[in-house]
Amino acid sequence: MILITGANGQLGTDFQKILDREKEDYIATDVDDLDITDKDKIANFMKDRNIDIIINCAAYNNVDKAETDSDLCYKLNRDAPLYLAEAAQKTGAVFVTYSTDFVFDGSKGEPYKETDIPNPLSVYGKSKMEGEKGVLQCYNSSFIIRTSWVFGKANKNFNTQVIEWSKMNKELKIVDDQLSSPTYSYDLAIFSWMLINTGTFGLYHMSNGSEASKYDQAKYILEKIGWNGKLGRAKSSDFNLPAERPKYSKLDSEKLEKTVGKQIPDWKNAVDRYVEELNI
Repeated sequence: MILITGANGQLGTDFQKILDREKEDYIATDVDDLDITDKDKIANFMKDRNIDIIINCAAYNNVDKAETDSDLCYKLNRDAPLYLAEAAQKTGAVFVTYSTDFVFDGSKGEPYKETDIPNPLSVYGKSKMEGEKGVLQCYNSSFIIRTSWVFGKANKNFNTQVIEWSKMNKELKIVDDQLSSPTYSYDLAIFSWMLINTGTFGLYHMSNGSEASKYDQAKYILEKIGWNGKLGRAKSSDFNLPAERPKYSKLDSEKLEKTVGKQIPDWKNAVDRYVEELNI
C-alpha cells in the first residue's frame, strides 16, 4: 500500500493518475485527512495500514509569504518530512520527499549537481534544506528529489498566472534574470515512480530538459495560447519581492537519468503537453 500526502496538489494529483494506471493500491491524503506536522497523528494513521511506500507531495510553497510565515513553513518543509521518514523507518517503508532548486544561491553559473553545497537565500530555501538534512540523517531508505519551477493542471502556478494576466492586460513585463527549468508535475511524478522502482536510494535532481528564464517561459506559453499583446522584459529588482531568488538555479538531472535509463523531456515539450491537458 502506498501513502500519498499532499494528494490534492499538482504532483499528488499526477501521482494518482500514474498509480491508477499501474493498478497500484494507494491512500491519497491531504491536510484534512492527515496533519503531517503532528507526529502522533502520523503514527496513528500508519497503525494497521501496511504501508510500504510513503510519497510526500505536501509542502509550503509560497516563497514570499514564507518570509513572514516562517513557523508554518518550517513545520511543513523541515519537520513534516522528518516525522514521515521516522514513521517509514519504523515500518520499513520506502520514503520519498521533494526539495527545491532554491536551496542554491544561484552563483555557480552552470547546472547544479547533487554534490554542490546548498546556500539558500530565502526562508523557503532554508526550510527545504533543513528538511533534506533531517531525512538524510534519519533514514537510508529514502529518496529526496530536488526540482524546479513546477507546473501542473491541478493547481495555480507560473503558467496559470501568466495566462490569467494575459486575459486582463495587453502588455506584460516578465523578469529575464531568473534562469532554471520549468518542470511538468506529470513528468516529475513519472520519473519519480521509475526512480522508486530502481530501489537506488539517495538525493536526486529532476527538472525538465534545457533552461529558460521566466521571460522565456512566459513568451512560450503566450505564443501557445495565441495572445496578441506586447511582452516586455523586466528585472527581479523591479518588483521588490520579500524573498530573494537565485539568479541561476538550473538542476543537472544526469544522475537520475542514468539511474532510470531514460532522458527527461525538454521543458517546451512539457509545456506543449500541459497546454493540451488544459484544453485551451
